[in-house]
This record gives sequence, structure tokens and C-alpha cells, in this order.
Amino acid sequence: MASSCRHLMVVSLVLASFLSLSVGLAVMSIDLGAEFMKIAIVKPGVPMEIVLNTESSRKTRTIVAFRDGERQFANEAYNTGIRFPRKAFSYLTHVIGRDFDDPQVQLYKERFPYYDILKDETRGTVLFKIDEETFYSPEELLAMILDSAKEYAEAFAEQPITDVVITVPPYYNQVERKAVLHAAQMVKLNVLQLMSNNAAVALNFGVFRRKNFNSTMQYYMFYDMGATSTVATVVGYQVVKVKEGTRVDTHPQLSIKGVGFDRTFGGLGISMRLRDHLAKAFNAQKKTKTDVFTNERAMAKLLKESDRVKKVLSANNDHYAQVEGLLDEKDFRHKVTREELEELCSDLLTKVTKPMEEALKISEITMGEITDVILMGGATRMPKVQDELMQFVNREKQVALERQELGKSINTDEAAAMGAVYQAAYLGKGFKVKTFSVKDGTIYPIVVDFEKHRNAEETMDAGRIIRRTLFGRMNPFPQKKVMTFNKHYADFSFTVGYGDLSFLPEQDQKSFKTLTLANVTLKGVEDAYKKHGESSDNKGIKAHFRMDDSGLLHLDKVESVFEKMQDPEEVKKDESAWSKIGSALGGLFGTSNEKKDSVVETDHTPDAEGKKEESTTDKESKEKGTKDKTDSKTSESKTTDSKTSKSESTESKTSESESTESKTSESEKKEEKPTDTPEEKQREKKTEKEKSDEKPADEQTEKTDDKEEKQKDEANKTNERKDKKEKKEKKGKDKKDKKDKKSDAEKKAEKEAKEKEEEEAKKPKIVTIKENITVEIESFDIPGIPKDNMKESRKRLASLKARDQEKKELEAAKNELEAYIFDAQDKFTQKDYVQCSTEEERDVIVKALAAASDWLYEQPDDAKKTAYTDKLKELVTATKDVVIRVREMQERPKALDAMKSMLNHSKVFLATIKNLTTLEDPMFTEVEITTLEKLITNTVDWLKSSKAEQKKLKNHENPKLLVEDIALKIQALDREVKYLVNKAKYYKPKPKPSEKGKSNETVSDGGKDSANKTEEDKKSTNEKSESDKESTNEKPDSDSSTQPPETLDIPPVVPTIPKTDDKKSDETLQIDASETVDQEKSEHSEL
Repeated sequence: MASSCRHLMVVSLVLASFLSLSVGLAVMSIDLGAEFMKIAIVKPGVPMEIVLNTESSRKTRTIVAFRDGERQFANEAYNTGIRFPRKAFSYLTHVIGRDFDDPQVQLYKERFPYYDILKDETRGTVLFKIDEETFYSPEELLAMILDSAKEYAEAFAEQPITDVVITVPPYYNQVERKAVLHAAQMVKLNVLQLMSNNAAVALNFGVFRRKNFNSTMQYYMFYDMGATSTVATVVGYQVVKVKEGTRVDTHPQLSIKGVGFDRTFGGLGISMRLRDHLAKAFNAQKKTKTDVFTNERAMAKLLKESDRVKKVLSANNDHYAQVEGLLDEKDFRHKVTREELEELCSDLLTKVTKPMEEALKISEITMGEITDVILMGGATRMPKVQDELMQFVNREKQVALERQELGKSINTDEAAAMGAVYQAAYLGKGFKVKTFSVKDGTIYPIVVDFEKHRNAEETMDAGRIIRRTLFGRMNPFPQKKVMTFNKHYADFSFTVGYGDLSFLPEQDQKSFKTLTLANVTLKGVEDAYKKHGESSDNKGIKAHFRMDDSGLLHLDKVESVFEKMQDPEEVKKDESAWSKIGSALGGLFGTSNEKKDSVVETDHTPDAEGKKEESTTDKESKEKGTKDKTDSKTSESKTTDSKTSKSESTESKTSESESTESKTSESEKKEEKPTDTPEEKQREKKTEKEKSDEKPADEQTEKTDDKEEKQKDEANKTNERKDKKEKKEKKGKDKKDKKDKKSDAEKKAEKEAKEKEEEEAKKPKIVTIKENITVEIESFDIPGIPKDNMKESRKRLASLKARDQEKKELEAAKNELEAYIFDAQDKFTQKDYVQCSTEEERDVIVKALAAASDWLYEQPDDAKKTAYTDKLKELVTATKDVVIRVREMQERPKALDAMKSMLNHSKVFLATIKNLTTLEDPMFTEVEITTLEKLITNTVDWLKSSKAEQKKLKNHENPKLLVEDIALKIQALDREVKYLVNKAKYYKPKPKPSEKGKSNETVSDGGKDSANKTEEDKKSTNEKSESDKESTNEKPDSDSSTQPPETLDIPPVVPTIPKTDDKKSDETLQIDASETVDQEKSEHSEL
């Protein structure tokens, strides 16, 4: 009992864990754009779907606003920003992770002068001032936007989501990427990867065209012109082979070959130019004395209008810009042509092709090798931008303009989000996705600087700094690299930073306050050298660096490596059986060297560290050698070098050869057994003759001639067998000679291999010792958010979210109460409610509703939710009785019709099954039939009495015949009928007993039974059934004297309830004092 309980508990726990896992399987992606963000999800049953926000829009504005103590997002925040520009914050990706004095921050302040931006004294970054007491960092504001995206995704998926892939611009440096991660951590989002948006677009493009790629690299260019920046990317697609354990898998892979960008040129710059043009046009109209440039709200309205006009001019040659009540209640209307807009932005449009040139230059790929140029971003819809791109492509490819077109085969708004959510599903735990590898490219090179080691005697190159490139420009990542510092015997330090950034514009170079990312100090180098330096050779200090999927640099560990010679006996003592198993498991699943102070590794070759791949190839060659050697005839022609390389497998080879020899000898013996020698044949013949001599003389005389002929034939056959046997013996001798030669050669090779092994075993082996070094990192870049500040930010955001939720619930309570008041006031004027209530009741209810309406509008804004819910309960209680009467009056006729139909069907079914009781083997018992009959009778009686009581009551009185009671009666009848129908459905008649008489016996009178019954059947049959059978047997049978009696097999019968129309049921069943049911219809009794 206890074991079964434990088993049930385990099963329940497994099911609970499975259900919890299935609920949290959904993943999401956020394409974090400067102006808009797009959200996509993948959940079981919903593959790669764009999320709709609360406004049913597929893209959401990246903006947050504060008004009247609450937060606003999406278009609601955007509209607030038009009226109150200081209260809405957008384009946050422009300033996140940047120093206050950064040129990009200064450009942001020029474009949006109404923001009150302050300097964070602790970090040196930007702070937005909300009011005198409230300040938010860009990370906190971005975290609010990410949290809203999470709410949209959870509402769309109808389950909680925490795993996310966020796209960022490819030109984001280390600090900017970390800032986005911090923003996601504030709202408890688990970031699976920070993916460059150009890589996400390329992945989405390749996923749906994976069959078009092969082992030959195909190049595409993606041109993305967004709101604030422009990026051109050269991407290569090809099918690669990847070894996963023992299996080689082939899948497509995309590689970022070159990236060119301009982080200041985008659609926002063009809109700003058009906004200033419209502002000048309004001032030229001189409708007011106020300069429109000095009014923040008017400039925000003009920016919104200029953005709209810019989009319209992409498809039209001219359009009117118009704003109602722009300034001092004066309307504005001005005509703008496409040529005028292009002339305003002529200097900006010269920057269109520069990112393409830079991308081709760094990738070292010509435009002729590019298969297609794919457009991305909303700003690429401008005809002038497409013309510039077309001219550049044609000029580089030297193709006629009419033959070349730009690629527009992807959704410019949603491609990045769809590619990122595919990557999220691949990285998530709950989905099986076809592999499509992504190799991103490093934009900013990473270098390591350290001081050259010098001895006490050396005076030259004092303090010389050596620079080594760790990750060059466009190096693929994710990737791991190990850097070795040689000839360092004492503690030292090195710096990690950015390399040569001369390829960036001067303004972008100023954004890097310092090129040094961190200073790394190593402690314990001298101690490790003292510990192992005397007895072993120093192989240097190895630093393990890693660039992860998100483009973030990590220093995993630093270790000091030594090598020493050790006797084989000592090595065998150190290597126990458990250590060998542990090393094997470590090779399969990875070792945790970080937790150990010193790790010892052994290898048989002196260059073990640099020849791991060679060792694996040697093993493969050995295995191949064993197969080739067994098939070869001799091994004397092979060189001694090949013998020594295969010495480990010679024993197995010889054993295999010996086994093959024994097998062949045994087979030859078996072949020799069935063949007889001529002497044996002669002996057999003699014995036969002697036997024949013993026979009578007359028989011998008759068969002498035949025997002589037979003897001649047998002699010929024996001669033929002799020849065959001699040939086989010669072949066997040749084979034995060859095998003897082969075994001698193998024995020689075996001896040589053993001698080699003994010599190598006596040689000392190389042992590798790794000692972990303590690492201290000092960051010189913009510091991240401290832990205390992170906790405080989380609390602030959580309190803001709780406040927003409380306000939503308060608004919902208000709306529910208001809706109920309006609905009740309307209903109590309707006819049904008037009939079901008295004059006094209506007066009381109407007064209560009017009082509640007045109370609702008199409540202050800070009223609690409970006040509205309590008021709603009072009104529901006051109107409860009347509402019940109306509902009963409206629903009772429908319930009675259903009851009539159910009773009719039940009675027909009862009549049908009663007819089945006459069978030899009845389907139903008397108890079952009696139960159904009583239930029908009781239901009819209850219905008559209830209807009689209800007729005595008026509509404004509480009813006696309730719809709920009728439903329960119908349910009881339905349950009983279904039980009997199911029993009949699976009914099987009992098998008939075997007949004593066969078919050849005839019956003259036909009065005998056709089948004899067993004693049990006779006991079970009653007198009534016997009399019925006798009466049926007395019927005359015309052919009974000439034909055998027929055996009638009755198949199992399933009674069916006939479908009756409503009209017929009303005729046959009338639930009244004079209720009759026509049961004599043959259609109901037939089976």
C-alpha cells in the first residue's frame, strides 16, 4: 500500500512538473528600434507570430510618458508627447550607455531641446529629470518599455514569458550592450542573446531559402535605413559540415563579412529638415507674432505632420501639410512637393551609399559577387534613396539601369523580429528547430597590451609595450581564444581595450572616452613558478578569452602551465582506475578546471599540447591498418616505420590470423569426411557380394549380368573421385604453406612491436601541470549599474508596475459599476421587468440606482477599489429577486419544451426495450426496466404538480417551478437512458449449445425444437417462455417433412431511439390530466 502511494506521488509530481514546463515554453523576441519596436513569440501551436499590442497594432512605439502619476506607452504616450513634450521620452537607444559629454548625447539634446537632461555624478552618464524629486536613467526608462513589451507578449500568448532575444544595432559597443542587458534584468527578463539586427534580418531571409544554399558561398547585401541610423551588411550563406560527437551534420550557416554604418543618418534627420521648413513657412505667413520655434508643443505637432507628409511623398509628387490650431489657435496649411523635400535633404542624401562602400571594403568583396541587394527599414521607401542605391549598384556592376532591381522580398518592418524569434526558439529548451548557424562579426577590434618582460641584465627596451590583437575587425563570434604570455615569472598586469578605430568618422571616435576597457592584474604567478619552476619547464601564462553570442568579452580564467618529465612507474601510480574514468567523462562532458588549484595532464608525445589532432588521426590510421593487414597476404614488404606505428595492434592481428587458420583447417577436415577412399569402396563391394552369395542360386543367376554392369560404373566413378581428391589435397597444401609463411611474418612484426613498446614504456613521459592564477579586473570604461542601485531600480519599477495595476483595477471597477447602473435603469423600464415586479419594488430600485449614479460621480480620484465593488454588490442584491423572476419567466418555456422531448424519447425507448424481454437471452434485466419506468412516472407526476402550483402564482411572485429543477430532472432521465443504450451497444448474446443431432436427421412434424438446450438453460427459462415456444412450434410447416430444420442466428440488436418531430411529439405526448402515448405504432416496436 505504501509503495503504491509513493508511486502515485511520483507520477503526480512528474505530471505537475510537465504541466509547469509546458506552460512556460513560450519564448519571445523584441526588435528594439529607435522609433518602433516589434514583438514576436513562439509557443506550442503558434509558430513565429507577431504580437499585437492593446491597440491591435503590429508595431509599437518605443516611448514612455508620465502624466498624472501614471505611465503611458505606445500611441497613448506618443499623443501625450505631442501635447506635453517634456513628459514623453523616446529615441532612448540614442543615449543609452553613453557618457554625458558624448557627441551623440549633444546631438540628442539639439534635436529634443525640451528634455531636462542632467549628469549622473556617480557614473558620468545621463539622467532624465521628471520632476523635482524624480530622476530616471536611460536604462530604467528602457526597462519600462521592455516590461510593456513583455506584458503584450504574455497577453497574446496567454502564459508567462521570461526568455527573450533582443536585437540591437550592430555598432553597439561593449558598454551599450551591457546597458541593454541591465535594462532587461531590471524587469526580470532572461536574455538568451543580444542579436545584431542585421544578423536577425539575414537569418529571417535565409530560413525561408535554406534549400537555395550549397557548399559554395553566396553573398547578399542588406541595406537598412532606419529612423536614426543606416547600416549596410555583406552576408555570406553556405552549407557547412559540423561534427557533433560521432555524427557529422550539415546545415546552412550565415557569416557577417562586412558592415558599414552611419549612426546619425536616418529618417529622423529628414523629418527634422522638413519640420524646420514647415516652421519657417508658418512664420512667413505672419499669422501670429510668436515665433513658432519657441513653442515646444507647436514644434512637436510640426514634427508629427512632417513625418506623415514624408511618408505620403514617397508615393505622391506633392501633398499638403496641415495642422489645426498650430499656434495661438491659428491653423496651418502648406503645399510640399517631392522635389522640394529632396532639395532640402540634398546634403544628407549624399551619405546614402557610404555604408555600402565601407561594407564592401572591409569584406573585400566586389559588387559583382553580390547576388542581390535587399532593402530594410522604413526610410528606404523614399524614391530618391532607391535611385541613389540603384546608381551605385549599376556603377559597380557596370550593368544597364533597366536590368537591375533592388531586392524587396522581405517585410522591412518585421524581418528582424521574426529572425530573432527563430533564434530564440533555437536557444530555448522547449522547441526543436532546424539548425541555421549565425556567425556575427566584430565591429571594433579588441587588443591586449602588456609590458615586455626583461631580465636583470637587459637594459634595452625598458618599459616596452607589446600589443597583440585578440579579436580583429570582422572576426566571427561566438569564439574562444587563448593568449600566452611567455617569460613571465612574477606577478604582472595587462590591459584589454579597443584597437585601431581610424575607420570611424571623427565624431564617432570622440564617443570613445578611452580605448582601454580594463586593466587585468595577475597574482600568484611567482608562487606558481616557485612551486613548479625548479622541477619543470615553464610554458607561459595562458589567458582564456571568450566573445559570447551577445558580443560581450569575457575573461574566463588565467592559468600558469608547466611541463616536466616523469617516469612511467610514477605516472601509473598516479593514474588510478577512477582517475581514468573521470578523465574519460571529462573529455565527453567538459572538465571544471576552474574549481581546482592544480590540474595534471599526461601525454605520451612530447608535443602533446600542439598535436592533439595528429593523435586522433594516428588512431584512425591504426584502426585502418588492422583491417588492411588482415586482408593482405604478407607483411614483409612493409617498412619498419609502419610496423612501429602499428605495434599496438599487432597482437590482435596475429590472434585473428591464428583463428582464421584454425577455422580453415577445421573446414577442410569437414570437407574430407563425406568423401570415401577407393579401398573403402572395394570393401563395401565385397560385403555386398558376400551377402548376395548367401541368397538363393536362381536369384544370383538372374542378376549376374546387371551386377557386372554396375561394377563397371562404380569403378569409373571411383576414378573420378580420386582425381578430385588429389586436386583438393594439393590446394590445401598450398594454402597451409602460405599461411605458415604469413604467420611467421606476423610473429616477427609482433616481436618488433613489443620491443618498441617496451622501449617507449621505459622512456620518461611529459606531464602538463596547470595552476590557476588569481585575476583582479579594474574597469576603465563607463561603469555599470552597481548592485545596490540595481536593487533600488527594481524596487522602483516594481512599485510603478503595482501602481499601474492598481489603477487599472480601479478603472475597471468604476466602469463595471457605471455599466451596471445604466443597464439596470434601462431594463426596469422594459415590459418583462414591469410584469415581474411591483410598483413599490420598482420605486425602491430606481431610487437606489439614481443615488448610486450620483455617488459615482462625486467620488474623488484617489478613491479605493473596494468602495466601488461594495456599491456594486448593494445594487446586485437589491435587484436580485426581480432579475431571477424575469430570467425564470423567459427561460421556463424553453426548459419545458426540452422536458417534453426528453419524456417522449424515454417512453418510446421504454416501449422498445420491453419488447426485447421476449427474447431467449434478454438484454436488460427486470430491475433496469422497472427503474426507468418508475423514473418516467415520477418525473411526469412531479411536472404535473409543479405546473399546477406555478399556474396559481403571479409573475411578480417568486416562482415555484424553477429552470434549474427542470434541468436536473432532464439530466436524470438522460443519464438512465444513456446507461441502457450503452449496455445494448456492447451487448453480446450467449453462445448456443452444440446440437446432438446432425443435419441428416429429419423432422416430420416440425413440433420438435431445432436445438437442444443445456440443463442451465432449461433451469433459467420460465414457464411463460416455454408456453410461447410451444405455441410457436404448433404452426404448420409445409416443407418440414422434406427439409432439415433451419437454425436461425439472431444478431445482437441495439435499440435506437427514433427521432420525432416536434409536431408529432406534441400529438403523441401531451403532459396534462389526459395524457396518452400511442405505443401501438409498429415503427417503435420493430428492431
